[in-house]
Amino acid sequence: MLKKLIAAAATTTALLASGSLLAADFPDRTVTMVIPFAAGGPTDTIARIVAQTMAKSLKQPVVVENATGAGGTLSAGKVKRAEPDGYTLLLHHNGMATSPAMYRKLAFNPLTDFEYVGQVADVPMVLVARKDLPPNNLKELIDYVKANKSKLTMGNAGLGAVSHQCGMLFLSAIGTPLTTVPYKGTAPAMNDLLGGTIDLLCDQTTSTTSHIRAGKVKVYGATTKARVASLPNIPTLAEQGMNGFEMYVWHGLYAPKGTPKPVIAKLGAALREALADPNVKSKFADLGAETVPAEKATPEGLQAHLKAEIDKWGPIYKKAGAFAD
Repeated sequence: MLKKLIAAAATTTALLASGSLLAADFPDRTVTMVIPFAAGGPTDTIARIVAQTMAKSLKQPVVVENATGAGGTLSAGKVKRAEPDGYTLLLHHNGMATSPAMYRKLAFNPLTDFEYVGQVADVPMVLVARKDLPPNNLKELIDYVKANKSKLTMGNAGLGAVSHQCGMLFLSAIGTPLTTVPYKGTAPAMNDLLGGTIDLLCDQTTSTTSHIRAGKVKVYGATTKARVASLPNIPTLAEQGMNGFEMYVWHGLYAPKGTPKPVIAKLGAALREALADPNVKSKFADLGAETVPAEKATPEGLQAHLKAEIDKWGPIYKKAGAFAD
């Protein structure tokens, strides 16, 4: 009898160690999805759509927590330190790939301090300007920027924000620096663009589509390879002669390092089920966003993409000397 009890205890210990028992009961309470940016912003909007639908699969609430600051590094550090049980997740965008090149002191390593759940969504970006900026197409804009570089300003959501990345890529492509104006988000930057305080902004379709459709801003092109489905009349920068220009906002879902693989598998299944939901696809489409294919909504898909993006953006940021402490 004693031998049977010892054997049973050993089996239980082994199962716990492998995460099988934890996964069998997971989740039995609320799951928290940490977002690095303010409520109402583009990433927050994406997260809430996904969280609401994942909750149906997991049969537990998935709540969004906005932990802002330091370009998303505070929230990533918070999730890194969380208990690796699957109840605390991080939904982050391109900033996970650019932070190693931007920050001299980083409290986490994106490649080694997290478990990958999967990619979530891709959001196109567009280059827009104040409504009364004289140029009417990309060629005219480039000529105008080069002739007036000391007078023009380009807004962004702060160092390392995707709007900052997009602006850097555009200015690098045309070989012309401009005065950049950092804000605490693209919402105040857009307000100043609408008011004519700044001249240019590169931002996500989730923030710009309504203003473009209302004719409140002038648009010069999409930053993706193909035209944006929700803005079919807007040509891409590439088709207007800016060869090789591609910039979009991608999102990934992460868990703390050491989260059991069976738990990651359950989270991944819930994510893929959410991304296949017609209602989610419709909501994303209204925002100009696209759910990723099922093969990208996997740990392997996210890991490969993150590594490729780190390799892409690291040299660009280091060459520009864009560092923060």
